[in-house]
Amino acid sequence: MNICFIMYPWEEIDAEHDTSLALIKECVKRGHGVAMCTPANLTIRNSVTCAYCTVIGRMDKTPSSLKAFYKKAQLREEMLPLAGFDVIFFRANPPLDPIMLNFLDSVKDDVFIMNSLQGMREANNKLYTAAFGDAHSNIIPATHVSKSKKHLLKQIKESTADKMILKPLNGFGGSGVILIERSAMSNINSLLDFYINSSDGTSNYVILQDYIEGADQGDVRILLLNGEPVGAMKRVPGSDDHRSNVSAGGSIQKHSLSKEEKALCKQIGPKLVNDGLYFVGIDVIGGKLVEVNVMSPGGITYINKVYKPKVKIEEKVIDFVESKVQDKLQAFDRRMRLRKTVEEA
Repeated sequence: MNICFIMYPWEEIDAEHDTSLALIKECVKRGHGVAMCTPANLTIRNSVTCAYCTVIGRMDKTPSSLKAFYKKAQLREEMLPLAGFDVIFFRANPPLDPIMLNFLDSVKDDVFIMNSLQGMREANNKLYTAAFGDAHSNIIPATHVSKSKKHLLKQIKESTADKMILKPLNGFGGSGVILIERSAMSNINSLLDFYINSSDGTSNYVILQDYIEGADQGDVRILLLNGEPVGAMKRVPGSDDHRSNVSAGGSIQKHSLSKEEKALCKQIGPKLVNDGLYFVGIDVIGGKLVEVNVMSPGGITYINKVYKPKVKIEEKVIDFVESKVQDKLQAFDRRMRLRKTVEEA
């Protein structure tokens, strides 16, 4: 297979912990051709959607460690047509660039894209979790989204909770997530002004969410593949930060899914698959769904580490990708055979 990873620049990769690098390494190890490009490097040449790609040279022997693989990789630059790939693996960080999706629309029928373009359009921000909550479901915390300061202040005043979480709609990696407490509300006006108002005069949506008891003990990151959990870890906040994201100083621990967490995965899995969201990271606190990451879900290297040597999630992910490509090829061959039968009739 030939696989193109649309992601962040190679030089920004964390050579010890990067999930994208783990997936790339597994592809190279299996002999697949691998190229990478950033969303900004998509282009159209002679009416063909292409990308300025960084191509990884094939290796006779793939180093066992991520760090050694990153150091040894031989790279070259080349413009390549996207329809020539078997797979496009989307791994760019939020926020989602809608123009980039327009480029990919032209090849979506030729290439298997992980995750689907329509699925990413629907689920690329934190609003997607609202799709899983209704009057008969209690799997998400009470959530309010608005760019109206007046409305958000009203929700805070009417809430009976002592604590709430405030965060930007398009944040990731724990950026901008703060805890607000009823006993210290003197700065709430200035905080909302800061989150809502941009320097260019535009306004931003803000999420206000009920605080879940036990959140100070950390959250659980669960990776789902084709709607099924394939790995999980508990993320524990550092001593001087309420956020549990590893990028914010949190630490990781082994975690076995609880009965409630298994039920949660079973409930949301079918919708994820139906939306073409095959590789997803969800964050769970106290059995409640807090966030869904469909663009660049991370955690593979950390989960592998705490469950070493039993777990290698990247192998399961690439197995799945290979199976989807094989299904696509078999469907194409069958269609050609049937077409030939009709033409020869």
